[in-house]
Amino acid sequence: MALFSRRDRPDEPETTPQQDAEAAADDVVLPEEIVPEVGISFSTYGKAAETPAAVRPAAEAPARTQTVPGLPDNAIVKQALAALPEAPQNTDVMNVMRQALQGHLYVRVQGDAKALIAEGQNLTLAVTAIGDKRFLLAFTGGAALQDSVRADGDAATSAVGQPASTVFQNVVAGPYAGLFLDHATSGARLILPSELIAKALEEADPTFAVKTLLVSERTPRTAVDVADALTRAKLWVAGNADPEGRIGLAEARSTDGRRRLEVFSHPLEVIALGRGDRPLPITGEQLAKALAADDGITGVVVDPAGPWIELGRTELAPVLALAD
Repeated sequence: MALFSRRDRPDEPETTPQQDAEAAADDVVLPEEIVPEVGISFSTYGKAAETPAAVRPAAEAPARTQTVPGLPDNAIVKQALAALPEAPQNTDVMNVMRQALQGHLYVRVQGDAKALIAEGQNLTLAVTAIGDKRFLLAFTGGAALQDSVRADGDAATSAVGQPASTVFQNVVAGPYAGLFLDHATSGARLILPSELIAKALEEADPTFAVKTLLVSERTPRTAVDVADALTRAKLWVAGNADPEGRIGLAEARSTDGRRRLEVFSHPLEVIALGRGDRPLPITGEQLAKALAADDGITGVVVDPAGPWIELGRTELAPVLALAD
């Protein structure tokens, strides 16, 4: 069964968990192989293992799903978990982490969350213990929540949806060793260590604007909105050095010879490609100057590990204006 850890009321800072007010129950029994060993440092972001060439990822996020009425799934995180191999490697963990930097996740609450909030009561969130380490439980949607209830038999619980960034901040600020995603869903569950979460948040754009746009349903305004976000978001390019130590930036080239500079919303997006490139920070102004300096570059491809979007020079007008 799950443990439940008391949290402050929603109208108080959620980053101060009340460890001494937890309601304990039996631990979840978990196979050790789903608890990844992940070393966290800058080198983790710059030394992804080489992987065989793969089919180009889908440009758009999977269609929205809602397994349980009223609980929309975080479809892209759910998809990333379902794609995990039996023994996840560091790059697999990084892939789930990058996809989780958007949207919402659910936490389990002991009792009726809506009634407790209305009464101004503290909320008690579900956690699990593995050895002497505690992990906050989070879920991608209704099916994973149902799996959790079936696993521990405690039906007197409810779900609260929160922005993924809020859940991650709670993990980093709390007494947790990490976040356990969909812990009771066999073959599609993973622990994200708190050190990785802290590093990912540190490097992320505070608004998650680009990532959020790319995983959302595409509309005629998507390209316009992405181009606008590129003018102010934290951005990265992928670089590598030749034998003489000169740094070259990664480009995507089409069969008809078009050159697109690869631009990334987070260092983890570079890691996901598995090419061993080094993430290099770049501002919108620097991107504009790089494009202005080479007329042969016809545009950019943003987050080529997917979901991705290509923007030509016409669409990049707001970015190019920064070079003036």
